Amino acid sequence: QVQLVESGGGLVQPGGSLRLSCAASGSILGIIVMGWYRQAPGKVRELVARITSRGGTINYADSVKGRFTASRDNASNTMYLQMNSLKPEDTAVYYCNQVRISGDYWGQGTQVTVSS
Repeated sequence: QVQLVESGGGLVQPGGSLRLSCAASGSILGIIVMGWYRQAPGKVRELVARITSRGGTINYADSVKGRFTASRDNASNTMYLQMNSLKPEDTAVYYCNQVRISGDYWGQGTQVTVSS
């Protein structure tokens, strides 16, 4: 069973930065794609960034391009999301996701609140 654990969320002022981490159990073998999603109150969950396992292509939502950077460390099976120039509309619960041959796995989420 794969477990994903996010950390690094919190309260930050507009214009500030946060770095989220997602530590995954198990081997990196079998991972097809990794991603960060977010869900704001009353809204559907949306894709923030996605990293393909083969080739390492990274795609971002238009709303975060130029501000957020996703990365991964294969040695530790950890994924990161560096978030800069945060805006109030970035407030949401952020989830990490791994799509594997064995199934689709989600973390429990970490709250990010951008407010003055």
